[in-house]
Amino acid sequence: MSRLSTCFEKIRTEGRKAVIPYVVAGDPAAAITVPMMHRLVAAGADVVELGVPFSDPMSEGPVIQRGHERALENHVSLANVLEMVKVFREDDADTPVIIMGYANPVERMGYPVFASACAEAGVDGLITVDLPPEEVGPLNQELKKVSIDNIFLISPTTPAERITTITANASGFIYYVAVKGVTGAGHLDTADVEKHLAAIRSKTTLPICVGFGIKDAASAAAVGAVADGVVVGSALIDTMAQRIESGGTPEQGIDDAVSLLASIRSGVTASIGTTA
Repeated sequence: MSRLSTCFEKIRTEGRKAVIPYVVAGDPAAAITVPMMHRLVAAGADVVELGVPFSDPMSEGPVIQRGHERALENHVSLANVLEMVKVFREDDADTPVIIMGYANPVERMGYPVFASACAEAGVDGLITVDLPPEEVGPLNQELKKVSIDNIFLISPTTPAERITTITANASGFIYYVAVKGVTGAGHLDTADVEKHLAAIRSKTTLPICVGFGIKDAASAAAVGAVADGVVVGSALIDTMAQRIESGGTPEQGIDDAVSLLASIRSGVTASIGTTA
């Protein structure tokens, strides 16, 4: 059983919902990414999702795009991200870590080398935003060899037949995109989310976590009532950036992001036993 599967089974047994923060590795500074990961776990994160900096993060909204730009200015590469995970593992052998990125750096490294490097670092799951499920076979083959889960996005506009293809290839959990468009965009409609989750659950037993549009404790609570977990990214990155842009230090930016995550954890916990 993978670290992700173990985590979600524990969460289910305890009657909880997962909280998954997303941050761009190297933003706001490479040296404090690993300490930030530990602080997010201490604030209630069940899984940590690290964005791999990329020059054209087409699925991201302006907030996360700027996070990628800052991380690239800090010269953070895929190899650096894997090293961060390895350092994180020195003090945390249990919390699952997912890396989220784009196909180009993975393909340049080569699937066998990439999968082996991820396993050595302690990565548990992968989200490759621009790699279609119809073309994922060769990568999946390598990831399965080292027990790394391949996680896919499903959106409100994903056709039923494609959901079937995605769920057949996915492992770990399904990432449902709650709003149309890029990260940080749109209005969160919890009733619509619940409807789509029911359709996805008819095709898979994997946990379904919801991201895009979760900004605070209230939105997290609303989604937590119908999903198996929530993913929050833009709100954390924007919180850090605003503090730094107003004259604060990177450490103060992280303080604010950690406080926000703690409030989201509280909101999700409060959602248990409620309905949308």
